[in-house]
Amino acid sequence: MKKRSLISKIIIISTLILAVILVASSSIYIYWSVAPPSRTCHSCHEINDSYTSWSLSAHREINCEQCHGTALSNGFHSLSEKLGMVSTHFSSAYVDDLRLSEQQVMESMNSCIKCHQNAWSEWLSGGHSASYSAIFTNPGQNSREMLNFDCLRCHGMFFEGSIEDLVEPVSTQGPWQLNDPMRSEQAVIPCMTCHQMHSPGFPGIRQDYACPQIMEYNRPPWIPATSLYSRTDKMHFHVSILPKPEIYHQGDSLTISDDPRQKLCMHCHAPQASHQSGTADDRTPRGVHEGLSCLSCHRPHIHDTKSSCKTCHPALSNCNLDVEQMNTSYADPDSPNNIHFVSCKDCHGEDFKRPKTLI
Repeated sequence: MKKRSLISKIIIISTLILAVILVASSSIYIYWSVAPPSRTCHSCHEINDSYTSWSLSAHREINCEQCHGTALSNGFHSLSEKLGMVSTHFSSAYVDDLRLSEQQVMESMNSCIKCHQNAWSEWLSGGHSASYSAIFTNPGQNSREMLNFDCLRCHGMFFEGSIEDLVEPVSTQGPWQLNDPMRSEQAVIPCMTCHQMHSPGFPGIRQDYACPQIMEYNRPPWIPATSLYSRTDKMHFHVSILPKPEIYHQGDSLTISDDPRQKLCMHCHAPQASHQSGTADDRTPRGVHEGLSCLSCHRPHIHDTKSSCKTCHPALSNCNLDVEQMNTSYADPDSPNNIHFVSCKDCHGEDFKRPKTLI
């Protein structure tokens, strides 16, 4: 009887201890999930830089866990991930420069979709939603140009490995296949390629409608919500600090738009090392469109250009022709006159003199 009584006491005491532990853990978990980041995440030295940039961003009204999740938000995977962070924090391996893995980038993208449904649907319909299989197992492209390390600069910049780790064979003779078939439908240009979650910005605020004539002057200055992720540096660079490249055509320097987002486009849609217009994947406008920003014609995420001509041109040009029906690649993909580079002389000949009234 005494032995049974002792066992019962041990069970009761163990149950009480376990209950206390569960209550304490739940309380800590709930507090960590709802408390402001200044009292939680900011207490870790590893996250100080991220907290500072977040506090100056358009997302500063959104708690960390809404994008990064909690220890229980994704089952055992997130729990093991958070436990790994705690282990690293208290181990001798000092980490003061945290980086997201490609898997974490893709998981964070799901958080982006929750709030940015329209932007995501446009991105999905545009050219930047291409998958690993579409880019790296494309027979037409791979047979013309051999795969190399620079492919990952724009396609798969978060991939943690070399081109040999990604696809085989690395040659102009196929067939090509991904070493990891699970990566087949994964996007090579996810949201965080051009967007840093902690990018500088302002949350939306309601204006003072009592004085509508000064609303424009009270708005905070416009800050582009785009940054370039550098695979080499493993960090984002806001478009405002990106250098504006020099592009040349027939020995002359082209006028390039001051739109800071243009510099982001040009880092991937770039010319060869000679900086000559139209080489490699360069599409810097010249001719009649010299000086225009990419965003003058291309919608940011879907890159659609339908009816973009009408935003600048009247229905008829000075040639008395419908600008959208002219012989350019805007109207016909097989046209010899690329819309990015077309000039008046392409249609009118070398002796053509541009009218002063020409738009």
